[in-house]
Amino acid sequence: MVTQMLAVGEETGSMDQMLHKLADFYDDEIAAKLKAITSIIEPLMMIMVGVIVGVVVVSMYLPMFKIFELVQ
Repeated sequence: MVTQMLAVGEETGSMDQMLHKLADFYDDEIAAKLKAITSIIEPLMMIMVGVIVGVVVVSMYLPMFKIFELVQ
């Protein structure tokens, strides 16, 4: 597609307009793919944070329960 658009721009003498159209097209395409990737990564990061918080909570409370068992 790029080579065809550049050929058309070269034939018509409007190479700068074709390059701007190509840049706009690829900017939109990259924005759409980046949005899709972030929508996939966001839930995975939330799960990771939840697991980390769960590990910290369990590591804090487990020794406390063992101490309470020894006291009684």
